[in-house]
Amino acid sequence: MTNIPFSSGLSRRRFLQATGSAFAALLASGCVVRAASEANSTFTGYGPLQPDPAGILDLPENFSYRILSRLGDAMSDGGSVPDKADGMGCFALGNNELALIRNHELVPGDLPGGPISSGFGTRDGDFVPGGTTHIILDVGTLDVKRQFRSLGGTIRNCSGGITPWNSWLTCEESVTGPGQRFGDGLTKNHGWVFDVPASATGLVEAEPLTALGRFNHEAACVDPETGIIYQTEDRGDGVLYRFLPDTTGNLSAGGRLQAMVIDGIADTRNWDISAMPVGQSFAVQWIDLDNVEAPADDLRHRAVAASAALVARGEGIHMGVDDLYFCSTSGGSNKLGQIFRLFPSRGSAPDSIELFFESESKEQFDYGDNLLVAPNGHLIVCEDQYTDVVDNHLRVISREGEAFKLGRLRPQTELAGACFSPDGQ
Repeated sequence: MTNIPFSSGLSRRRFLQATGSAFAALLASGCVVRAASEANSTFTGYGPLQPDPAGILDLPENFSYRILSRLGDAMSDGGSVPDKADGMGCFALGNNELALIRNHELVPGDLPGGPISSGFGTRDGDFVPGGTTHIILDVGTLDVKRQFRSLGGTIRNCSGGITPWNSWLTCEESVTGPGQRFGDGLTKNHGWVFDVPASATGLVEAEPLTALGRFNHEAACVDPETGIIYQTEDRGDGVLYRFLPDTTGNLSAGGRLQAMVIDGIADTRNWDISAMPVGQSFAVQWIDLDNVEAPADDLRHRAVAASAALVARGEGIHMGVDDLYFCSTSGGSNKLGQIFRLFPSRGSAPDSIELFFESESKEQFDYGDNLLVAPNGHLIVCEDQYTDVVDNHLRVISREGEAFKLGRLRPQTELAGACFSPDGQ
C-alpha cells in the first residue's frame, strides 16, 4: 500500500484501492490475473487448469507464475532463506521498491537459515528460529534486490495481516513457554503478535503486543476506519477476537480485547446441528475479556463460558470495503471448511455476520487457510489440507458464493501467503 499516514478518516474503499492487486504467494508471486470486467455478467471461472511442465503450479490458460525466492537461497544479510514460509504481505517502499514480508512457521529444533543475532525468545541459549524475512523487489522488473531476516526469536509465525501504518502483524501460532508443553529450555512465554515495519532494513526489536492476547494466533486484519484489529484462532474450539486500541496505530499502548457473541448462535461450526444456515444474517455483540496474557491456554474457554460463539479453526482473515471475511478450516457439516462475512457497524446498530460459504464437497473447497479479498470483490483462498494424498488448490470464491479453481500446487505441501501488490498490477 502507499505510504499514507493512518487516520480514522481513511475509508475502507480508499484503503482497499491503496492496497491493490496481483499475486505474491511464495510460489505464485508472479501470477498475472486477467483484468476482465465482471460487473455485468455472472462469473464462471477462469477456465480449466493447464498442467505445468515444471510440475509446480497448474494455472488456467494465459496465466503464469514466477518464482522469486526459494528455500536455501543466499540472503543479503549472510543467512539463507528459512523453511516453512506461510503468511505474507506486500508493501510499497517508494524508490521503485516493493517489500514482501514473509512469515516462517518454524519451531525450536528447525534450522533458522543462519545465526540470529537478536530476537524475542531463546531456548538453551539460542534464539528460537521463527520470525519473518523481507524480500525487496524492483517495481518494474520484480527482480529481487535483497533479502534479509527482519524478526527472530519467535515460534510458528503462521499468518498475520497488513496495517494502515505500513507494517505486518505477524502472529505466533504457539502458546508454549517455560514449564509448558514443548517448553523445555525456553526462556519466555510465546503466543503473541509482533508488528514488523515494511521499512525495516534488518532485524527489528521483537516487542510482543501482549494486550492483543495470548492464544494460538492465526491471522489479523485492521479496519482502517476505526483501527480495530480482528484476530482468528486456530483451534477446533476457538473464537473470533477483536482488539480496540487505546491509541489508534500504537498497539503497544494497550487496549481492550473482546470476543464475538452471535445472537442466537452458540456454535458456528455446524458439525452436529446445522445451526447457522448460509446467507442468513445474525446480530453480533462483543464481550470484554480479562487476564488476556494468562500463562494458561484458556482464553477461548473463558470466552465461550461468557457466551462467545465457537469457531472451528479460524484461519485467514481480510478486510474488504465494508466487510471482512475469515476462514474456518474445518467448519461445516462435512468438516471441509467455511467462510464467514462480518459487517462492522458504523453507528449504534450492532455488527452483523453471515455464513457466506460452506463447502459441500472437496471439489468445491477443502480446508481453506490464508484468504484475501480481490479488488473485484472475489475471494482468493489457499488450501491447506493434509490427508494421505495432499492436493492443495488456490480457489476463487465469487461474490455470489460459487467456488472455482485458480491453481493447483503439484508438490504435496500447503499454499500460503497469497497477497496483492499495492499498484493493482
